[in-house]
Amino acid sequence: MNETVAPAWGWDNARAILGLFVIVGISWLLSENKKKFPLVITLGAIVMMYAFTLLLFGVPFIRSGLNAVNDGINVLIDATREGTKFVFGPVIGDQGAWEKLVGAPGPIFIFQLLPLIIVIGSLSAILWHWGILKIITRGFAIIFQRTMGMGGPTSLSVAANIFMGQTEAPLLIKPYLKTMTRSELLIVMATGFATIAGSVLVVYVTLLRPTLPAIAAHLITVSITASPAAVALSLIMVPETGQISQASANSDFKYHSTMDAFATGATDGIAIIWNIATMLIAALALVYIANAILGVIPVPAEWSSDHSTHLSLNMILGWLFAPLMYVAGVPANETLLAGQFVGQKTVFTEFVAFINLGALPAEAMTERTRTLVTYAIAGFANFGSMGILIGGLSIMCPERRPDFLALAWKTLFAGTLATILAACVVGSLPYSLFASAS
Repeated sequence: MNETVAPAWGWDNARAILGLFVIVGISWLLSENKKKFPLVITLGAIVMMYAFTLLLFGVPFIRSGLNAVNDGINVLIDATREGTKFVFGPVIGDQGAWEKLVGAPGPIFIFQLLPLIIVIGSLSAILWHWGILKIITRGFAIIFQRTMGMGGPTSLSVAANIFMGQTEAPLLIKPYLKTMTRSELLIVMATGFATIAGSVLVVYVTLLRPTLPAIAAHLITVSITASPAAVALSLIMVPETGQISQASANSDFKYHSTMDAFATGATDGIAIIWNIATMLIAALALVYIANAILGVIPVPAEWSSDHSTHLSLNMILGWLFAPLMYVAGVPANETLLAGQFVGQKTVFTEFVAFINLGALPAEAMTERTRTLVTYAIAGFANFGSMGILIGGLSIMCPERRPDFLALAWKTLFAGTLATILAACVVGSLPYSLFASAS
């Protein structure tokens, strides 16, 4: 069933173009003011998404640079294993030695994959302190500010979310949170849900690279293209009625020295690791319990993607989210399976979805569909992240907590639909454009 290149541009691609209108229409139905539709910003966001996608995959030297990211990730993986081998010993820290010991393939998740987050966290903090990430972030902020009419603080937060996590990026604009309009707050929150933090991107690449070689390029692309999507969908749901902040935002996110950045980044990475590990234990346990309960209910085999004759949580999630994947351009015979991963990401965490997608055999899903699913499940839009985001923002600006709570569900919807919109953009283009990047 696996394919390297989709045969031609056809109905699946055309349906993804219709999907753009469907996603925008769903956002409009959730709008607080349906008479005030930001048409120019919405069209501008879609144009930006296509422009970024074509730029990243259609320009040879940029595409080559994205493919070279895989080589850089190999260096990071090797470097991380040197540290884990020293701390945990040569068996747990070394992939080959571990597989030889247990007689089965696959790493120990918390010892061989999650330590990457510590390394990336430390490296990212150092690059920010040296000004490298800061320059790149401000460059994206200027683009968003000038093309989408956002204020300085809002555009900086949107740009920072391309590289940082949902609670780290708002730290850059902490002094401005108290004066932002509700629309601006939703933009800040939704872009955090629609993008990928650099600290976990490498782990996702490690999980999916065996079945999707160009995964690094795709994850970087979705983190960039989902940003304008989240902005537009946020403004559709909560149209701007107040005065946006035109102040030039100055970073409130500083390190005292390179050593401080190194230590702080590593410490923050540890906190992220334990949060991920805790969420995964709880999420996977709940999945098991739910399937044990639902499994007593018989269903026709044709109702599921794997021809199971008993009800399961994955089956229900597939039914719920299959329509969204269908409008994103996924072939009808793969929508149930694709919908399962979007459901897992939303109900549990994106980590659960990425782990299961990485474990899915290559022959079980076409490469094009696997790519579209990757775009759809990127980001932090899930129930657990709602609590994390609201808690973090409430600590930064306690007086706006009622607004954060009121915008929570719209944040989830906007973040989820933004990544589906990014999938629609990719789904509408000939897949040969993306397959050649692998």
